[in-house]
Amino acid sequence: MTASKLRNYTCKDLAQMAKSEGVAGWHSMRKDELVQALIKHARNRKRRQGNRSDLATSITQTASGAAGGNTGRMLQAQTQEQLSHIRAQLDAGRDLASHGGHSPRRVDRDRLVVMVRDPYWLQAYWELTPHSVDRAQSALGQFWHKSQPVLRLYRLAKDGSSTLERNLRIHGGVSHWYIEVHDPPAQFRMEIGYLGENGQFYCLARSNSVTTPPAGTSDSVDENWADVADNADRIFAMSGGYSPRGTSLELQELLEERLGRPMGTPMETRFGNGAARAPTSESLRFCVDAELLVYGISQPNAHVTLQGEPVLLRPDGSFVVRMSLSDRRQVIPVVASSADGLEQRTIILAVERNTKVLEPRLRDIAR
Repeated sequence: MTASKLRNYTCKDLAQMAKSEGVAGWHSMRKDELVQALIKHARNRKRRQGNRSDLATSITQTASGAAGGNTGRMLQAQTQEQLSHIRAQLDAGRDLASHGGHSPRRVDRDRLVVMVRDPYWLQAYWELTPHSVDRAQSALGQFWHKSQPVLRLYRLAKDGSSTLERNLRIHGGVSHWYIEVHDPPAQFRMEIGYLGENGQFYCLARSNSVTTPPAGTSDSVDENWADVADNADRIFAMSGGYSPRGTSLELQELLEERLGRPMGTPMETRFGNGAARAPTSESLRFCVDAELLVYGISQPNAHVTLQGEPVLLRPDGSFVVRMSLSDRRQVIPVVASSADGLEQRTIILAVERNTKVLEPRLRDIAR
């Protein structure tokens, strides 16, 4: 489309076209600037398509011009296979930089964000620019065609050193990945990039550091963790958002961008000007209670009692018992007996609850 034809469109139509094409900075451009940006974008896209077409034609012609007979057909078949692999690799590179095929949001920088789901699971989310994938291709050179996009998981020690735990092979068409971890609590960091056939790794982005909480059934979130918005404040807190050191800016920016609201302590983000309203006669209602969750595992055919009461075992031998937790010290014996009654084991839990209600605090509305 020429510049004269583009000028026949309204500025609003041009802005919509620029947004759908992924033109950076379209929202602040005037009409003439939008026309020039669209023309430049179309030329660049045509040039990239032409380069890939030239590569395919060159490889095909080389195979066709090789020695005749079986040798020529074998060489042509091998070359066609190589061409297919190159095309697949280019597509994988574009997919890896396209946030799972969700169009139209423009990515202007690379970022990798890791969030804590529970003691044994992390979630990685990334955004990569096509230009960074091109840099990886240039850096890996001849090893690019058989390279694989991977996530690298590092375990961080208390002294600040890091140990590579494993490489997780990922694929194009997605923008997030779930990672299983072990031995909580522990601190982790991740990298995303390409791993060449020779073992060379080219890093595209590094993540923030996160710490998994201690193990316990109370740390579980919903199974699929599908609705991040419902659990955003908990994810932010578990990833260090409310700690004195705070969390990474990438994680905070990601959650604020997705939720459309600031992240931080409730005093900073939830109250705002509402805290300055004149106090009403109605007092703030606030109650807190607690329960005790006792869980464990034994043989599926064993007999287990808790404080003398029988406990129902699941088919795998595990059990969970929910108990009231009153303001006192409790001694809870848990006894397991084998099916034949020849062996018995006892574990005693001692727990204490001490609830304190502090004096209420009123904010100074004049500040």
